[in-house]
Amino acid sequence: MSKPLTKITSAFFKALIIIFAFIGFVLTAGFLAQYFGLTKVPGAIDWRSRSFSSDTTKPQTNSAWQQSEEWSTLKKALVKDAPVIQRAARDAGVSPRLIATTIVSEQIRLFTSEREVFKQIFAPLSILGVQSQFSLGVTGIKYDTAQQVEANLQDRTSPFYLGPNFVHLLDFASTTDQGNERLTRLADQHDHYYSYLYTGLYLRQVTAQWQRAGVDISHQPGVLATLFNLGFAKSQPKSNPAIGGAEIEVGGQKYTFGGLAQEFYDSNELLTELPR
Repeated sequence: MSKPLTKITSAFFKALIIIFAFIGFVLTAGFLAQYFGLTKVPGAIDWRSRSFSSDTTKPQTNSAWQQSEEWSTLKKALVKDAPVIQRAARDAGVSPRLIATTIVSEQIRLFTSEREVFKQIFAPLSILGVQSQFSLGVTGIKYDTAQQVEANLQDRTSPFYLGPNFVHLLDFASTTDQGNERLTRLADQHDHYYSYLYTGLYLRQVTAQWQRAGVDISHQPGVLATLFNLGFAKSQPKSNPAIGGAEIEVGGQKYTFGGLAQEFYDSNELLTELPR
């Protein structure tokens, strides 16, 4: 082989090594950022939360999100996945609609932040967006949150403990590669069961924690969705919980994660498929 060709080949392989090293660095940095909570979204308090504390709140029929193209797409996708959501809800011991509140807020957030992908893929196919990087699955659950959901099922001393009937609900088939199995569960493009199950269990665990502290939030889906958005660390029982979370703009109006979740829950949208 001639010297010029040898130099070119050597330079090519060096460049290839540098590229792969950079990709590895980015992936590792992303994982560490998620692991140490650097990707958690700062929350906002929803000024509309007061209206949600009233039992006389009437379902909205003309909210901005209901008139949006994002909701039109999401509605079709939710109808397709309704049987899976119902199954996960039964297994987690929560209502299908409660799980759906987190899906609605997270998917509309995703649709509005990834406009090109929404227009080219999600809208034409009427499908849910599955995340696989900083947030996972169709509800955007964090990797460390999923790990804690699993741990809470096993720890009898945890305020999030749900009892012996739930201990083996998330058992892994493998004892050596649980990390990969967890990612496969949550980022499955075709079967969203585990994404819904982890979400339902999170919501039930947080409810149990607050009940042990003497505060019942089981009938406050906006608060529960807010706590899902903010994570376990922000779940600190108090007598006056507020609705808030990440801000989402859809249909020209700004909502918080929990506020949008509450509006969906109170609406008449998909009541047959996703009952309260």
